Amino acid sequence: MSTVGIVMLVHTALDRAEQVARHWTSGGCPVVVHVDGNVPQKTYRAFVASLVDDPMVRFSQRHRCEWGTWGIVAASQSASELMMADFADVRHVYLASGSCLPLRPVQELIDYLAARPRTDFIESATTADVPWTVGGLDAERFTLRFPFSWKRHRQLFDQYVELQRKLRMKRRIPTGLVPHMGSQWWCLTRQTLSAILQDPERPAYDRYFRKVWIPDESYFQTLVRQYSGNIESRSLTLSKFDFQGKPHIFYDDHLQLLRRSDCFVARKIWPHADRLYQAFLTDQAGAMKKTEPNPGKIDRIFAKAVERRTRGRPGLYMQSRMPRHGAENGITSNPYSVFQGFAELFENFEPWLAQATGARVHGHLFAPERAEFADGQMLINGALSDNAKSRDYNAESFLTSLIWNTRGERQCFQFGPRDNQDTNWLVACDPNAQVSVISGAWAVPLFRSNRNFSDLRKEAARLQRIESEQLKIFRSQFAKARVRIWTMAEFIEAPMEPIQTIVDEIGMSHQRRLSEAPTMVDLAGFGQFLQNLKNQGMHPYLMGDFPVEQGPINMPKPPRKPYLVR
Repeated sequence: MSTVGIVMLVHTALDRAEQVARHWTSGGCPVVVHVDGNVPQKTYRAFVASLVDDPMVRFSQRHRCEWGTWGIVAASQSASELMMADFADVRHVYLASGSCLPLRPVQELIDYLAARPRTDFIESATTADVPWTVGGLDAERFTLRFPFSWKRHRQLFDQYVELQRKLRMKRRIPTGLVPHMGSQWWCLTRQTLSAILQDPERPAYDRYFRKVWIPDESYFQTLVRQYSGNIESRSLTLSKFDFQGKPHIFYDDHLQLLRRSDCFVARKIWPHADRLYQAFLTDQAGAMKKTEPNPGKIDRIFAKAVERRTRGRPGLYMQSRMPRHGAENGITSNPYSVFQGFAELFENFEPWLAQATGARVHGHLFAPERAEFADGQMLINGALSDNAKSRDYNAESFLTSLIWNTRGERQCFQFGPRDNQDTNWLVACDPNAQVSVISGAWAVPLFRSNRNFSDLRKEAARLQRIESEQLKIFRSQFAKARVRIWTMAEFIEAPMEPIQTIVDEIGMSHQRRLSEAPTMVDLAGFGQFLQNLKNQGMHPYLMGDFPVEQGPINMPKPPRKPYLVR
């Protein structure tokens, strides 16, 4: 004697619905099919004809179904009434959709429910306990009226909700009802379902729920509390939703995932997932274990998918996050170092730093002429070009892409007031950035150049103005980068200590011994150069208190016990 009847709500992919219906009936379960009233009559008649040879299939009165409206509840009611009228031996009614797919042999579901003859499986939780609703309407979906379709008349829907809020309009919930919510997909005992459908108060309940928003997730979930003595507040159907409240669709590559869930039924299955339909509808031996359904076993995977979609990976920009400032999950993916003034103050600083740390050391990545990649490369990881025009189209994306494409290898690059300044705020707010600035060092190349002094004065004023604005950003209260700033005068007094600190912080995994210090350029006459700028009306204050008579500056030799670089 059969104990389980299947109510199928169908609106699309009718060929798959026919295939699944025959699978249910071949397993001994009668099926009542409701076809959405929006399906053309010609298509509907062809579908009925395809199943006319199966005596265990019935078709119920049709209703027009639209998401969030009463039609889905009416369809479930009509099909359930026909099921109980035509199949007297059914003791459990299982509500499914045309996109549902049985994952375990039908007999296992029959046996499972036969062992629990008085248990109703329906997710039913009060509005205060439901954390998954999306759209901002929890308790309000029961106290306001919703005569307009959210999908077809969104503006009217929103305006009418707002009007009711302003006028403080509230509906009266029928006496004795406590609103509950849950998954649309339930499995109820004949006794409970018949009590709901035959209740003398049903006309009043139906009138009330006709104007409730998404009543298919609250009608049976609320009324079952009036009649059931044994509720398992869970669905036997595996149905997962994304962060927008839309159902996850299962494809062929989800085969092993579905098997691991141990669930009886899953939705939504992609209509063209031939491998899934072949695996689950023809393998009666089954690859599923005869155990309690446990969709929680795969929750971690879905949670990871939601996190990947909403937050992404640190430093990897994607369409759903990039347009929204502050929505990135980490500005960049890896730590990196920015050096300002070092290449100007020390000869061959870049190869020296590369040898001392093992990092990849670039020149001025944002120089006006081109991106100065390490070793003179014109193209680097991720097909990033050294072309300045291409780089400057979106300088921030250029930097974040460079860090992402070279993750696992520490990147260091030179920067200065001559360079494109579009990345200043990004670097300042990036916890992965280590910024070391010798302010005023940009004047050293001017000092060493053989140019007209009036031109030098104008260029010095321009560069100082740019660096001054940049330092305000780096010193901002919003800065999260590790920033160190020295004036040129204070840095050259004791240069080895800050250099060693910087090198240590780069923290490469292998140990290196700092065998030699970088060579400082000859600064003889630099103090007089600064004085000449002052005499011409330009005040070079970013260099610090630099003496007028400045002789050659020699870097101290490394001590006998070499510095250790991690």
